[in-house]
Amino acid sequence: MNHIKNIFIAVFFFGTFFSAFAQEKTDYDYAQETEINQVEINLLQRANELYAQGEFLQAAHLYEQILLEKGVAPELYFNLGNAYFRTHEIARSILNYERALRLNPRFADARYNLELVQARVLDNIVAPEPFFLKRWINKLISDFTSNQWFYFSWILFIISLIGFLLFVFGRSRALRKISFGLAVAVLAVSISSLTISVVRKNQFLNHQEAIVMIGVITVKSSPDRSGTDLFELREGTKVRVKSTLGDWVEIMIADGRIGWVERRQIEEI
Repeated sequence: MNHIKNIFIAVFFFGTFFSAFAQEKTDYDYAQETEINQVEINLLQRANELYAQGEFLQAAHLYEQILLEKGVAPELYFNLGNAYFRTHEIARSILNYERALRLNPRFADARYNLELVQARVLDNIVAPEPFFLKRWINKLISDFTSNQWFYFSWILFIISLIGFLLFVFGRSRALRKISFGLAVAVLAVSISSLTISVVRKNQFLNHQEAIVMIGVITVKSSPDRSGTDLFELREGTKVRVKSTLGDWVEIMIADGRIGWVERRQIEEI
């Protein structure tokens, strides 16, 4: 019976960890304290009316005000991206579509519009094609938020617990053998899902991506205007922030090239 006792102790501690993790804020809790249906309806309606009337810049200003005062939501970032796209502000439209997808990775309309606008970015950056398995795994992970991965993990944990109970109290040897094997397998997937949830949460909180906001910028070899010119980037290009030093930011682009730009030239997603 010692092995059964050890199993239940392990499951108990895993369940305790689940409970502690569930009490921490994740994805929307950090960035979205107010749902979109709580926004003052008249202000949102006014912004939508301005957009419908072709007053895109005024609509964008109202969407910005709502985001600032009432809390963020992917739909608001999507509307804001649309408004900036209609005013031909490519960088700002890309920035807001990216922010919408950061909150809701499965926002199909935002992803479609983002790809449409990105086709207008003039930078000719050829990124190396990742191994298909790595590409598939990254897509699978990024298609869901940390909350969704956590709930999936919690459901699997309950299923594995039921399997362990069947193993302990099952009357037939065959049932106990099958239930134990399934419980262990499901618990392993549950732990993997919880790990992915933590990874997604860290990605959300410690995002390191930014968009070039100025027409054309020159990337320097050092954090100084006298540094050697390495290459140029154009408005709307997505970069990864590696480090910061004063008013300068070290960035890396999709093809692996690294350099320094001024902080004012980019904006974090």
